[in-house]
Amino acid sequence: MLRFIICCIIVGLFLILSLPVLLVEWLVGKKWPHARDVSSFRIIQAVFRLLLFIGGVHVTQVGRDNIPADTSCMFAANHRSIFDILILISIMPRPTGIVAKKELDRFPVFNLWMRMIHCLFLDRNDLRQGMKTIQTATEYVEQGVSMLIFPEGTRNKEEDERSLLPFHEGSFRIAVKSGHPMIPVALSHTQEIFERQFPRICPAQVTVGFLPAVDPAALSRQEQKKMGEASRSAIREFLGGN
Repeated sequence: MLRFIICCIIVGLFLILSLPVLLVEWLVGKKWPHARDVSSFRIIQAVFRLLLFIGGVHVTQVGRDNIPADTSCMFAANHRSIFDILILISIMPRPTGIVAKKELDRFPVFNLWMRMIHCLFLDRNDLRQGMKTIQTATEYVEQGVSMLIFPEGTRNKEEDERSLLPFHEGSFRIAVKSGHPMIPVALSHTQEIFERQFPRICPAQVTVGFLPAVDPAALSRQEQKKMGEASRSAIREFLGGN
C-alpha cells in the first residue's frame, strides 16, 4: 500500500509543479515543434520510469532490434493493466503517441501532458470521431511520431493472459494508410503489478516482446484487412511461451 501512496504523491506533485514547464514546452513548440516533441516525451518518460522504480517493476525486453531505427511506426499491444502505458512509453526509443480511451481526457494537466506527446483520446461509441482519430494518428506517423494502440479496445480482465480479446481491424489502418511498419507487442505479467491486488502496487517482473515488424506495403489487400487477426495470433503465440 505504501508504494501506491508514494506513486500518488509523485503524480500529484508532478501535475502541480510541472505547470510552468508545460507552458515552456508549449512556447518551445511554437517555433521548434520537433524539439518540443522530444523534450516533452523525455520528461514523461522520466516520470513513468520513476513510478515503475517505486513500484518495483522490472522490465525484460525481447526483440528490441525489431524496432526500426530510421522511421516511425505503429505499435499494437495487448492490454491487461493500467501500467501497460507506463511500461511501453518508458522504453520507447523515439517520441511515441498513444491512442487512449476518452475517459483519460478528464484528468486536468495530465491530459495536457498527454496531448503534448501526441496522445489521442478515442470515443469508442462515436464512429465518425473514431475515423478522425485514426486519420490524425496516421498523420502523426507520417510526420515521424510513432503511435501506440491497444487494438483490444479495453483492458482484458481474463485470468489466463494468453486469452486475448478480438482485435479491432480498423486500428491497423494507421499502418496501412501511412505505409509505415507495424510492430505487434506482447506484454506479459503486467496485471501482477496492480490489478490482481488492487489497490496495492506490488513488485513484478514483466516481459515486453517486440515481434517482427510487418510492412503493410508488402501485403495483399486481403492480408491488410486481417492485420489485426495476424497480430493477435503472433502475440498469443509469444505469450504461450512466456
